Amino acid sequence: MAAALAEAALAPVHGDVPIGAVVLDASGGELARAHNERELSGDPTAHAEVLALRRAASRLGSWRLEECTLVVTLEPCTMCAGALVLSRVRRLVFGAYDPKAGAVASLWDVVRDPRLNHRPDVIGGISAEECGALLHEFFAAQR
Repeated sequence: MAAALAEAALAPVHGDVPIGAVVLDASGGELARAHNERELSGDPTAHAEVLALRRAASRLGSWRLEECTLVVTLEPCTMCAGALVLSRVRRLVFGAYDPKAGAVASLWDVVRDPRLNHRPDVIGGISAEECGALLHEFFAAQR
């Protein structure tokens, strides 16, 4: 989570919400990392999770991330939850819960829907206070 938090801290430099993500391989080695880049790129899909998954897939040469763990500072939204299911990530670890858009526990549980062909293991609330504080500070400065 420390690496994801460090990555998240880079996002506000270009006006993006401070969310960071890291993809780890089966041995815990880092494959890819990213932070939100929606404002930077003008791309509505440039969430940290999606960018990190794309970079990990590129590095592995395969869209199947079956042995990987995605670590992210905020509970994924529906788009990101869908992306991690479709990429067959083995495990999701997230920090702060997102009561406004969370699609893993807060509003929906996309990743554990039994109708889908893949369901990753989920561990939530890791360093939640620190992850949440980063977001709180960002939005307080916006007001």
